[in-house]
Amino acid sequence: MNLLMVSGDRQVVLGERGPFHSMQREFSRYFERIDVLCPKPTGPVTIRSIHDNVHVLPADCGRLAMLRWIARRGAELIEEHGHTLIVSHDYGFFYNGLGSAQLSRTTGVPYLSEIHHVPGYPVAIGLRERFDRWVARAYLRWARHRAIGFRVVNQQQMPRLMTGWGVAPEKIFILPSLYIDLEVFRPAPSPVEAVYDVCFVGRLVENKGADRILESLRVLASQGMPTRSVFVGKGPLADKLQRQAQAHGLDVTWIPWVDTPSDLAEIYRQSRVCVCASTCEGGPRFTVEAMACGTPVVSTPVGVMGDLLADGRAGRLGGFEPWGFARSLEEVLRDESIRVEMGRNAAEIARQHEYATAIGVYANGLRLMAGEAPLELEPVS
Repeated sequence: MNLLMVSGDRQVVLGERGPFHSMQREFSRYFERIDVLCPKPTGPVTIRSIHDNVHVLPADCGRLAMLRWIARRGAELIEEHGHTLIVSHDYGFFYNGLGSAQLSRTTGVPYLSEIHHVPGYPVAIGLRERFDRWVARAYLRWARHRAIGFRVVNQQQMPRLMTGWGVAPEKIFILPSLYIDLEVFRPAPSPVEAVYDVCFVGRLVENKGADRILESLRVLASQGMPTRSVFVGKGPLADKLQRQAQAHGLDVTWIPWVDTPSDLAEIYRQSRVCVCASTCEGGPRFTVEAMACGTPVVSTPVGVMGDLLADGRAGRLGGFEPWGFARSLEEVLRDESIRVEMGRNAAEIARQHEYATAIGVYANGLRLMAGEAPLELEPVS
């Protein structure tokens, strides 16, 4: 089976080995050939081949001409290689999906639309996210009659939204996108003394809610529960957040970047709880990495976290406002024995997202949609 993917990820053509490169190491074993169309990079336009059978082809045009380029270049590839499924990663102004739909119509090859999350859902921050949510609704209502189906990555949040927007339930396919390397992200072999009470990892941008995390920590401090925290990440709000922490007298360590996943895993293991206060997410990945390291999580009910934390065994779901989030944090931090038990449960729950298993579920799901038999592959040593 040959697969055509329409992606927004340009890391491979820029020579970077990010999550897409890592995913393709296992994913590519399920297909004879994968061609990936992606936006034009900054710099020379060069086709890159990885893992022997994955070929990443950057556009030779700007974003305004992407729809036409996807339809034209995709048709050339399908004629040459005979792909049996088009997979479109859709977001923003949805030119990937619009181009894939046109390509599907002209070639007869079905296309699957992947929507990991919708900006502004479940909570919109500002007019831009409200506009983005309106655009997503318009695309879904248009694509529901054209796509073979829609891939989502969580069990509750996106299916609920899509059915409310008129997508038939039988067209929604739940194929999680989280895959965790359990050789790296795993509990310590022996108990580790906590360096931090609270850990956050992510871009310091508005929808990640880092300011609300700091406000929640201020609430805890006012109630006699001061915390030591670590924020790993960088972004346009870094200076503002650091001033906020200083003004509240909070003990926060700021780490803009870590060199390796192993370094990040060590921070998770040194933390008593990992937090996410996002207003919209597809994953998030970092919370599940922390869970795999035996660290419980407090998160807003975004993305997959609503699925993983609903029963309270591995942490708590918190509200979108600081007082409610602080209350959930306090529930996890106040009793160390309960927190440790949550950490053990978190590591067990995270095992369902083991790298090879999770990617195999995704790849075989695509094979079934294309009318191909699933494959059972031996693990790579």
